[in-house]
Amino acid sequence: TWCPQWPYCRKRCSYCNFNKYVVPAVDEAAMGACLVREVLTLLRLSQVQSVTSVFFGGGTPSLASPGTVAGVLEAIAGAAHLPAGAEVTLEANPSSASPQRLAGFRAAGVNRLSIGVQSLDDAELRLLGREHTAAEAQRAVELAGGLFPGRTSMDLIFGLPGQSRDAWARGLEVALGLCDHHISLYQLTLERGTALAAQVWGGKLPTPPQDLLADMYHTACATLVSAGFRHYEVSNFARKGALSTHNLSYWRAEQYIGVGPGAHGRFVPWGEGVCSREARVQTLEPDAWMREVQSRGHGTRRRVVLSPLEQLEEVLALGLRTDEGVTHQRWGRFSPDLSLEAVFGVPGEAAELQRQGWLVLDGGGLRCRREGLALLDSLLPDLLCQLQRG
Repeated sequence: TWCPQWPYCRKRCSYCNFNKYVVPAVDEAAMGACLVREVLTLLRLSQVQSVTSVFFGGGTPSLASPGTVAGVLEAIAGAAHLPAGAEVTLEANPSSASPQRLAGFRAAGVNRLSIGVQSLDDAELRLLGREHTAAEAQRAVELAGGLFPGRTSMDLIFGLPGQSRDAWARGLEVALGLCDHHISLYQLTLERGTALAAQVWGGKLPTPPQDLLADMYHTACATLVSAGFRHYEVSNFARKGALSTHNLSYWRAEQYIGVGPGAHGRFVPWGEGVCSREARVQTLEPDAWMREVQSRGHGTRRRVVLSPLEQLEEVLALGLRTDEGVTHQRWGRFSPDLSLEAVFGVPGEAAELQRQGWLVLDGGGLRCRREGLALLDSLLPDLLCQLQRG
């Protein structure tokens, strides 16, 4: 699994603290060449033989040219096996999703589009600092649905200051009329250093009540499930089998390689004589990252060898986000000597959570019940404590 990052945006949204940069001009030729070079270096270091999916994230990767995207895909395909049907996703903003540009991305090899709609209400979009209007978002989703049939996803945010449950429910119904395959829902998180957080914490905007946030989430889940969507991950819903296979690879704790400024990865770097899974983070700032790639082939800033316990903690925390949970087979790949039953089937926190109806441990593995998914953040600490004791 590959995760190329395009770090540039045209403006900074009021809620966003991602690693993104607004610059007067982007040297796209240099950025593209460095992405390709880092792809080749990390492929050699990881000795990956086959790539199951590619995800162009950002920033706003739809601001890159289709030629840059094609160059990265050609580099991956030239150095490893990239199956013809592999999922290739590109994140796009409605403001950079013209028909010509999206058609160019499809010709370059992109076969799935994830559109950052966030809201279908103009006042909410202004509050979020988005560039696009609700009408532009609607046109972008309709256009993408024609170019990428069955492989278009839209992101929506709930829990905005002043947003009502009814307004959220109405927006969701409009979204359902536009996108009937994949929808991702995210609760707004107020991040330190963002304009929206400063307004809320400074008293200029109201703080959304916790009970309203929970009600919004449960309302959305019920609405989507009744419309035939599978609630396959805490924030993700899919119909007609349109699950994001790339994101599933994260939640299933598979290897992934991050390329580009600020990208994260988890892989075993066999090419350096090491045989332990590493967490890797690439240099954040684009110009510094490019200098490092040009001088040594990659811009890895931090490498941490993950201990067996740290790997199991990730398997647990990520796997329980999904409706399939942590299967016995997947757990066994990381813990051949200590089964799920041996760790969580004994008296302790997991047994109590099962008794309360939040958790299930059976022949399929360990997973949250539907009601437990919404409470996962509060359940995890107890489970991690039990794992550490085991």
